[in-house]
Amino acid sequence: MAACSAAGIDIPRFCYHQRLSIAGNCRMCLVEVERSPKPVASCAMPAAPGMNIKTDTPLVKKAREGVMEFLLINHPLDCPICDQGGECDLQDQSMHFGSDRGRFTEMKRSVHDKNLGPLVKTVMTRCIHCTRCVRFATEVAGVQDLGMTGRGNASEIGTYVEKMMASELSGNVIDLCPVGALTSKPYAFTARNWELRSTESVDVSDAQGSNIRVDARGNEVMRIVPVQNDAVNEEWISDKARFQYDGLKRQRLNVPLVSGKEGLQSAQWEEALRAAADALGKVKGNEISFIAGKLADAETLIAAKDLANRLGCGNLKVESGFPDLDADVRSNYLANTTIAGIELADVVLLIGTNPRAEAPVFNARLRKIFLEGAHVASIGEPADLTYPTEHLGEGPEALAKVLKGAPILKQLQEAKHPAIIVGPGILNRPDRAAVLQQVHELVEKADVVRDDWNGYNVLHDSASRVAALDLGFLPAACASSAPAPKVVYLVGSDDFSEADVPKDAFVIYQGHHGDRGAERADIILPGAAYTEKSATFVNFEGRPQRTRAAVPRVGDAREDWTIVRALSEIMGKPLPYDDKSAVRARLADVAPHFGASDTVQLPMWLNGEYFKAFKDRAGKVTAKPEPFRSSIANFFQTDVISRTSINMAKSVQARASMPHE
Repeated sequence: MAACSAAGIDIPRFCYHQRLSIAGNCRMCLVEVERSPKPVASCAMPAAPGMNIKTDTPLVKKAREGVMEFLLINHPLDCPICDQGGECDLQDQSMHFGSDRGRFTEMKRSVHDKNLGPLVKTVMTRCIHCTRCVRFATEVAGVQDLGMTGRGNASEIGTYVEKMMASELSGNVIDLCPVGALTSKPYAFTARNWELRSTESVDVSDAQGSNIRVDARGNEVMRIVPVQNDAVNEEWISDKARFQYDGLKRQRLNVPLVSGKEGLQSAQWEEALRAAADALGKVKGNEISFIAGKLADAETLIAAKDLANRLGCGNLKVESGFPDLDADVRSNYLANTTIAGIELADVVLLIGTNPRAEAPVFNARLRKIFLEGAHVASIGEPADLTYPTEHLGEGPEALAKVLKGAPILKQLQEAKHPAIIVGPGILNRPDRAAVLQQVHELVEKADVVRDDWNGYNVLHDSASRVAALDLGFLPAACASSAPAPKVVYLVGSDDFSEADVPKDAFVIYQGHHGDRGAERADIILPGAAYTEKSATFVNFEGRPQRTRAAVPRVGDAREDWTIVRALSEIMGKPLPYDDKSAVRARLADVAPHFGASDTVQLPMWLNGEYFKAFKDRAGKVTAKPEPFRSSIANFFQTDVISRTSINMAKSVQARASMPHE
């Protein structure tokens, strides 16, 4: 099959998929091989020198017509109500390779539908037993939930015991299914594919930046599906990325609001901006604080930073952030192997990370290298990562043991491509500097960074984090001695800590959802969601990628950077850019890699002398060291969009009701 594809000849298939093992059970890919007595399944037959393959002979046509006739024997004639209609492999191939009539006159069999949870809808009578879903669940997702029971006409795909599919990647079986047996439950009976306007974009539900396609009808997002990008997400996306889109139309902020005698009242833009300018103008620069949220794009971050600088404000933070992380050296906070490059690793040590919750698609890559023979060890809270790991301990004491000479240290030293992955479980700790110092010592001791290999990786949990570090959206040196802020500007921040927003502070909230930040606000400036703007996000390997506007903005909402630019104009401190190209030129001035979209510029790694210089200020690990805990306790609800999504709420309920083994 691969040889034929290389020659430009397309061979029909149902069961074969390039990222799954070969099953060879649909027989649609039959070809004629010279001197072979019978047609050959091209997906399972290796090509050999001198082999003469025929793909368009009467024998091949007859064989494919026969296979199609068998597939359609029990298939229900429900294309008019099937959600797969219009993008169905079975429809397309029956048109090209099927007969114009069927000879089957018996009763068709029917199969009970299975309940796989609130996200995947099943109509199992349509199933053609290609087993793509079974192989994906077992091989890629790493959950032993799906399988085939029965023989012959009694064969069924299912879970045997009724249970939901407990995977953060379960929605990918919808794309894999070549018929309408597995479809999207939230999308059911809402639209046809020819009604939709498709826009390629980037997912912001985690820090991986998976490539997606946003399908919209009118001003509403109808569904989200993956776009293949082998360097980032292959062709998978997480369930949160795929199904949280319904949160984009709930609890939206669509008009500016200003606090008055009767609480928040709707206002014109000029009135709201003047009120914000007055509040900012009444206080000193060191009495102002800017806090960016998880979904803040790079254009907004640079505009907010420039405005803060003009106001004399150095108190800049990212919510749930780590202000003392050194951002001068880019390799200090990136995945230096790159996402695709991790597949070369043969020994991996996870420290303070649960990639299954923080980046499920990246976790699938780690499972892939485990299946290829890599050894994976972990330090942190025990978790089911879908592949076995050598658990070395839960906290700093385990890391200290590794430094003293645990077996994993020797394995890292002897590995050809060793990798260490540091997660939010370390970055969010108060003693992060001291723990990171230990990690850097381990990197040097285990020879993880070499001339031809950099195995030090940092896994972040929010889409805005790397761009903020690249742009220096961090507290200035003077911020530590600044008084408690009197005015707090929340740039899409809803997960701020109470310590960052004093009770008596005046709060300006700029964002797109009525969540915790809007509840606390005195002025609300409505912004645009990621599906409504062209914006730049940087994933945890340092790759700048851009979203594209798929639907119009809601009500009077505006793109976020334009709000900051308009506010600076009213304050008499106009920022020096008026259009998006000028903002992006400013981004490239501050950090040149922003000028090269969708490329990774590998940073240089500085030797141990650089990190030793920070040893004195690193401090010590806390007296009673806590375990390295992942920052994500609930995978399905991590930001304002997913918390507003009914699909995600149903997923949380379904997961909570699952029996615990």
